Amino acid sequence: MSVDRDRREVDRYLSEQNVSLLNRVGFVIELLIGLRPQDFQAAGHFMTLRWGDDPLPLRCVKFVGWALFQAFINMPRALHCLHISRGVSRTPMWLEDDNPWEEHPWRDDADATLPDAADVVVIGAGFTGSAAAYHWARRAEAGGGGRMVVVEMDDPASGSSGRNEGLVVMGRYFKMVRDTVGKWLLEVRPELGTDDRKSLASRFAKAYCQAAYQNADLIEQAIETHDFRCDYKRAGWVQARTEEEQKALRVSVRLAEQSGCDDWTQLEPSEARKLTGMRLTQPAGFSRQAASWHPAKWVWSLLHEALRSNHVELYTRTRVERVVATSEGYVVETSRGAITCRHVFYATESYTPKIESQFHDAIIPMQEQAASGEGGPNTMMPHIGISGTWYFCGRYGREVLWGSGGSRVKDSEAGRNKPSRFLTRFAAAEMRTHFGPYDLDLDNEWSGTVGYTPDEYPIVGAIERGKSGQGRWIVAGMCGSGSGVSFNGARCVINRILSLDDEPDDYPPEFFAPSRLLDPLNHDWPS
Repeated sequence: MSVDRDRREVDRYLSEQNVSLLNRVGFVIELLIGLRPQDFQAAGHFMTLRWGDDPLPLRCVKFVGWALFQAFINMPRALHCLHISRGVSRTPMWLEDDNPWEEHPWRDDADATLPDAADVVVIGAGFTGSAAAYHWARRAEAGGGGRMVVVEMDDPASGSSGRNEGLVVMGRYFKMVRDTVGKWLLEVRPELGTDDRKSLASRFAKAYCQAAYQNADLIEQAIETHDFRCDYKRAGWVQARTEEEQKALRVSVRLAEQSGCDDWTQLEPSEARKLTGMRLTQPAGFSRQAASWHPAKWVWSLLHEALRSNHVELYTRTRVERVVATSEGYVVETSRGAITCRHVFYATESYTPKIESQFHDAIIPMQEQAASGEGGPNTMMPHIGISGTWYFCGRYGREVLWGSGGSRVKDSEAGRNKPSRFLTRFAAAEMRTHFGPYDLDLDNEWSGTVGYTPDEYPIVGAIERGKSGQGRWIVAGMCGSGSGVSFNGARCVINRILSLDDEPDDYPPEFFAPSRLLDPLNHDWPS
């Protein structure tokens, strides 16, 4: 069998090298015909990321050259690797399993109605909303809490929590956080000198990384405690780096070691190949404590545990239309009725600006996309995160998942499922450069939106300042790293609502409060 497989790979390699000019031209015509608005949005975002320091005309010239190379040279090499038939599903591979909380509670009780009142209303039932429900069920008795109502406009995990690459990430490494925060501080804290600004940005980075490390440990503890069946395995995440990126990689690893945030390190090509099957010529970045899992099953498991408590209720397919402040709290107006409450917890991530307009430009919906299918590179190892500069991939059983980032969308388009076929083909071609020829059928292709903040740093805590006994709370702006923030972030918010201080609070307001973005002049910055 191995001889037959090797022969097929050799035949496929030879056919890739002999893609005729006619086939290449036909491929380019197919690409042009299939271009959609989201493709042009992604192109503009890509130009900014890759050549942002160049003048716009030069950026455009470089992009044209890059696009011609992709269309005529690089992407046609994968024509014999990726097979695309009609009827590709837009359902994410994670949501093909039966959702145990689909249309809850209406599926079992058509006469069910929303309660009139609650202590807390959580909006959204993804990573953050399910975590809030879990921690409320765990802590409500100790804090004297009453009823929590979770409302979800679709079904649990139907948003970005069920549309990602299936990793428990450690978030962003120290240098990456320091640099993005540093750029933001240059705008909002212009009075700081260069050294002070870098020092403050480093403090932000350390607070972020420490909270993310704790988040990952808490997730593992919950899975082990309750025996959650969510296909969890902690094997790390390998990120290929080009020759041009080697200096930045070395600097980032050195800063990680110096700061004590040393989950981020590097691997030699031989080590990376042993772990992933990738064929690299340069050292790769490595997040040691990252894990793979089934993200939707994680959400469903948290809700199963939370709903065993008398303190938590879930209502799906219930869209929140407006939140109105009153003298005693809030009224959450939904498509099924209104709920009065003392606290509102926004677990809405990229959807937040649609409900709270003040978060426009503070939480930015960014489209990302993925695809999946049976087959893929024979050497690709399972249960480990894999990525290059412009794509990600991973093996989950017989399925391979791959994808890439996209661009900003309008607030009103948060959650849209409009994947770019160009990006699917591009990421497939990038995967081929690291794994060689493969045989893969495209079965599912989807997109979703994640929330980015201007400084690419999350917000966790109270939206309002100086109030006690009531308030609006939020965990958002996780920049595609929701699994690295949401569980621990929700825990800290729930403890604050319940006025419990017997557990560590890993999200100090001076770093994570929304006022950092909404009102930087009056934000209580770290000294």
